[in-house]
Amino acid sequence: MADHSGIEWTEATWNPTTGCDRVSPGCDNCYALTLAKRLKAMGSDKYQQDGDPRTSGPGFKLTLHPEVLGLPRSWRQPRVVFVDSMSDLFHPEVPIEFIQEVFGIMMETPQHTYQILTKRSQRLRKVASGLVWPSNVWMGVSVETDKYRFRIDHLRDVPASVRFLSLEPLLGPLPFLDLGGIHWVIVGGESGPKARPMNPAWAEDIRDQCSRAAVPFFFKQWGGRTPKAGGRMLDARTWDEMPRRSWVRVAESEPVSSVAL
Repeated sequence: MADHSGIEWTEATWNPTTGCDRVSPGCDNCYALTLAKRLKAMGSDKYQQDGDPRTSGPGFKLTLHPEVLGLPRSWRQPRVVFVDSMSDLFHPEVPIEFIQEVFGIMMETPQHTYQILTKRSQRLRKVASGLVWPSNVWMGVSVETDKYRFRIDHLRDVPASVRFLSLEPLLGPLPFLDLGGIHWVIVGGESGPKARPMNPAWAEDIRDQCSRAAVPFFFKQWGGRTPKAGGRMLDARTWDEMPRRSWVRVAESEPVSSVAL
């Protein structure tokens, strides 16, 4: 777990699982895969198992971490938490019983708001009825090109209080988004040495679609060699819109946790 996350739309991260496998072009330059390789070299216990080199990489084998399930109970201040920033909770190798345990912890800690993202929208829809969805759980899907727009339809069938889209890395235009039943949209360009550029017209069009549908729009980054290389300005301003709820910041006086990612 890491307090004070560098991800602009959250506050902290919690990884009850780590590791993943590539499933679509948005995974090609995965930041988590690169970070896992670095953490493995640093000797981090959670990143010592290597995944299949064809779909994963060093330190990135899907691994369950039941020892960290109870961490949110110990956090004194309410916070917004990105769940499995280094994995995908709906990966096929994560047992439904473990997913239910994660949801149980989130239900027990209503002071926190939890954000979950997946590219495995078909499994999400399949198991959603076997989960209890507390109001503090936000569920999202990643969509990088029009080919994967079907993930949004799957998300619409999930009874989460907030359903959101992460259109990042945005690798193509998405001119026909159906935003019915969607409460928030994040857009961002790819970062890293092999970053694929994002056309400004793609981001502007999505912003305009959100405006017409009255859906909050969050522009995360242009991307580039580093996440902050291109800045965050779109049409000479930042876009930090969020779903309507009280946005609670972690108290600055609270000690920063030393628990690893």
